[in-house]
Amino acid sequence: MSIPLPSEKLERGLGLTEAVALNMNAMVGIGPFIVIPLVIQAMGGPQCLLAWVAGAVLSLLDGLVWAELGAAMPRAGGTYAFLREAYGPGRGGRLMSFLYIWQTLIQAPLVVASGAIGFSQYLTYLVPLGVYQQKAVSAALVVVLISLLYRRIAAVGLISKFLWIGVVGTILWMIWGGMTHFSARMAFDFPAGAWNWSWVFFAGLGSATVNTIYTYLGYYHICNLGAEIRQPERNIPRAILLSIAGIAVLYLAMQTSILGVVPWREAQNSQYIVSTFVERLYGTRAAAFATIMILWIAFASLFTTLLSYSRVPFAAAEDGNFFPVFARVHPTKHFPHISLLFLGAASLAFSVLFRLSSVIKAIIAVRLLVQFISQAVGVMILRRRWPPERLPFKMWLYPWPAVLSILGWAALFYYTGWKFALGGIGVITLGILTYMIQARYRRVWPFAAAGEAGR
Repeated sequence: MSIPLPSEKLERGLGLTEAVALNMNAMVGIGPFIVIPLVIQAMGGPQCLLAWVAGAVLSLLDGLVWAELGAAMPRAGGTYAFLREAYGPGRGGRLMSFLYIWQTLIQAPLVVASGAIGFSQYLTYLVPLGVYQQKAVSAALVVVLISLLYRRIAAVGLISKFLWIGVVGTILWMIWGGMTHFSARMAFDFPAGAWNWSWVFFAGLGSATVNTIYTYLGYYHICNLGAEIRQPERNIPRAILLSIAGIAVLYLAMQTSILGVVPWREAQNSQYIVSTFVERLYGTRAAAFATIMILWIAFASLFTTLLSYSRVPFAAAEDGNFFPVFARVHPTKHFPHISLLFLGAASLAFSVLFRLSSVIKAIIAVRLLVQFISQAVGVMILRRRWPPERLPFKMWLYPWPAVLSILGWAALFYYTGWKFALGGIGVITLGILTYMIQARYRRVWPFAAAGEAGR
């Protein structure tokens, strides 16, 4: 009996609307509501808006890389498939794709756990919770996410659109409230020396952009679901670019609105900046409602994130580069249930064991080298190797988006700080050692026997 191809085992049940909704759900989350004060602190005034623009520009440059690769290789796993093909399926691509799986098993549960922890902390604005009660809420949230995702992809798409309406509606409500009570004098109250362009300014911009880019991450999640997208050669690039543009406009408008209502010197120290913002506009009841909607947004983001990452170990296992059990697909619902359950269990454990502090920089430092920088290099390799007809979407102004995204990610890696940068390098080094041990045992590249190098 022949082994089904990924396109046969998974159901192509997501169109452009669902793809945009899933991406935007993943991008917003709890992130912007947590990092707004951090961005203002790093820049020291309303010039923090520049960090949101910088994050949007870098996301757009990198989004063009993802769009080209996603349209050419609409497969489950996204980056796993991209790195494997770019660096050679039987050669360096086996190592690079393994390293992506390695980092995913570490950072994906951390991403979900950080969102669950942020959810429980924001909930304390409404309900006083102790430390252990917050951990219980985080764990329960992960369980709910798993139960909702344990179904066919078409049903998941409908849930994502329902959540997306709440995400966009909440942000638009905040923007409208800010604009109708807007004080330009307050919003653009720049301190002395705000635009001195010294090294201190750029250090602040780098630190602030590390935080803003965290809130943009997610525009690529649809690539992990490539085998479940209808007309992927058209819908994947459109979904990526539309979600980046839409979120950039919403973030800039939201940050400007907040600055026009809450003085930046106060906003930079607020633990619940959006709740404070809405309370200033409409009172405590409205602030409570806004907090509920922030929790809705956080839930929608975690829903998409766990859905997307569950396809990565599945793709690797199906390719023979990971434990075979992860390649199992639910017999009636047609989704990789073992992969979902494993990442969900790890997320639950991390949400109980870890604190939110420093998680953002740690996540970014782990991901930049293998996923973003290596992938941008990979698209240039494929441009030289593949004929034009194998690339249904080609990035504009090639190769500048890829080159500039590499430089941008390298700068952000530096601005995470030496401790986190060394930690990211350490994770990669340990992954290389793990790969070499298992490669030698399995006699695959670079230890394959003569005539077997293509394995």
